[in-house]
Amino acid sequence: MKIDGTMSWDHAASDAQSFERQGLDGAISTEGAREGFFPLLLAGQETERLELMTGVAIAFARNPMIVAQQANDLQELIGGRFLLGVGPQIRPHIENRFSMTWSRPAARMREFVLAIRAIWDCWAGGGRLDFRGEFYTHTLMTPMFNPGPNPYGSPPIIMAGVGEKMVEVSGEVADGLLVHPLNSPDFIRNHTLPAVERGAARAGRSLDDFQLSVMTFCMMGSNDEEIERARNNVKAQMSFYCSTPAYRPPLDHHGWGDLQPELNRLSKQGGWAEMTKLISDEMLDTFGVSGTPSEVGRKLRARNDMAQRTNLMLVNETDPEAVSDLVSEIKEAGN
Repeated sequence: MKIDGTMSWDHAASDAQSFERQGLDGAISTEGAREGFFPLLLAGQETERLELMTGVAIAFARNPMIVAQQANDLQELIGGRFLLGVGPQIRPHIENRFSMTWSRPAARMREFVLAIRAIWDCWAGGGRLDFRGEFYTHTLMTPMFNPGPNPYGSPPIIMAGVGEKMVEVSGEVADGLLVHPLNSPDFIRNHTLPAVERGAARAGRSLDDFQLSVMTFCMMGSNDEEIERARNNVKAQMSFYCSTPAYRPPLDHHGWGDLQPELNRLSKQGGWAEMTKLISDEMLDTFGVSGTPSEVGRKLRARNDMAQRTNLMLVNETDPEAVSDLVSEIKEAGN
């Protein structure tokens, strides 16, 4: 199992250096208040082996040509260590924040990924660009705008998804799935993996090289007080995720679905403190792990044993260098 950490935007280079020193395998750049691609270039210049991924770039805020260019350039500039993480976001953000089109998200995402692959194939020497879809059309590529083959090959495409239709698309056209942090081993085995397998079967493709990357809330401290502080911090973040209608499936699976509309109502009223109080300890322990570095490491290894990668959604209330102990415990538990 590979272990990925999440970089901060303003300390991307130093975070990546720390991750590499601490034994992590990858670093993820999120896209929220800041753009997700730029920090990876800085991180790539300061590291040698760390894999670097957007987690995730918002696909529907862009078009396939722009994403194909950004990913291709990063793959070359950082020496073949890039993974393109893409996701759809949710309708209000696409329409009202980005002023872009939202329709049939699973079908649109499928075509988005296929269009990127068609562009990369053209650049790699695959002949004329002639992609004609329902949502995207790319038919012009003159020599002036063709960068040619990437010396490191095309980067893997890791899709984000929660709903079964979107997860099926990942199995059909992507190289991996980034599982949203509102997950549990039971939900992954009973909902996520079967959906991936259905998508792969539809495309007649093998999942031998498919990367399942599970984002996991990790609440870490060296004593009870620090651990409790980490848990309380995650409750606030978890309440926001649980308020989103698109993220309701794991809540329904565990019998907490009725909580989602109440949290959504409070979020629209600015009731963030009230939202946090509605996240129970049972929910926290279902969707995450907490404890000392060694305890979190053992729990993570057992929890995500079905995954090829684990992305640490880490709240660390103890020594920053304790991450090394956490990583060592995860890797030793797998031997």
